[in-house]
Amino acid sequence: MSNTPEFIPVKELSYNKAVSELEDILRQMQSDALDIDLLAAYTRRATELLAECRSRLTATDKELQSILSNDK
Repeated sequence: MSNTPEFIPVKELSYNKAVSELEDILRQMQSDALDIDLLAAYTRRATELLAECRSRLTATDKELQSILSNDK
């Protein structure tokens, strides 16, 4: 039996839920409450969440720039 947590796929999370999950992981790491055996899994998950959040922010920024440039 594996102790690795089951995660919802990152693409299925809203941006706010992804950020919230990142904050939870960070809180656990800062409080030393995270089981050392799960550290790699949570670090991997945090990396996936960060990449997805950055991707969505970049896409939104490009869309906003396009909208604003068309309004001129």
